Amino acid sequence: MTTYTRFVALGDSQTEGLGDGDDVIGLRGWADRLAEHLAKNSPELRYANLAVRGRLAAQIHAEQLPVALALRPDLATVMAGMNDLIRPSFDAAQVASVIEDMIAELTAAGARVVTVTFPDIGKIAPLARRLRPRVLDLNARVREAAARHGALLVDTFPLEYVTDARMWSHDRLHASPAGHERFAAAVAHILELPGSDDTWMAPLPPLPPAKAWRMATTEMRWIATFAGPWIGRRIRGRSSGDGRTAKRPDLIPWIG
Repeated sequence: MTTYTRFVALGDSQTEGLGDGDDVIGLRGWADRLAEHLAKNSPELRYANLAVRGRLAAQIHAEQLPVALALRPDLATVMAGMNDLIRPSFDAAQVASVIEDMIAELTAAGARVVTVTFPDIGKIAPLARRLRPRVLDLNARVREAAARHGALLVDTFPLEYVTDARMWSHDRLHASPAGHERFAAAVAHILELPGSDDTWMAPLPPLPPAKAWRMATTEMRWIATFAGPWIGRRIRGRSSGDGRTAKRPDLIPWIG
């Protein structure tokens, strides 16, 4: 069994933990949940979370990778690309190249690297259905990059339950607490940590069919509450991460 004592998480809002807690009580998220699992087997675990919401892959590379390398992790997670994917200027080859470079540099520095594919976001938010080819393209490139550098991959796309509404918060952009918990369990399993298993892959129990009028109402409320403000920020050139910094910028002991 490999014991990890220096865990560094790189990424955007998902890794920061949005959807699992809030900015008042504090964010938990899958990376914190994974650190908690790691600490059960490695009491000396030190953990840094460099993720900042709204960051593009190139920004994660520029801002977080140098810090991560300086921290000399033996375990690193890289989750990047979704903020790129939903922008008009998205270039799958360019984004995948940035992600691959992060994987390659962290691996070369001695870290075990875990990365991820994205789910079919059109099943989560119907307005995003036209982005499915982008998801497929980026996922294929990330799979190839992970294989080239011996990184571990949590391949979420084939799993039907990942697009279930119960796995996502009301904004449909960030995982719910249940979603964060499942993803943490997935990473623990792929790392073969003691106490982990494959139950994270199990489908959810079915929900009763939703009435058409209720679905339409839900869509309109989502557009007004979440999609509209997001589009407004893009028009103004703003990001949800403006002025924000990492919540755990240094390797410090995990205290659950």
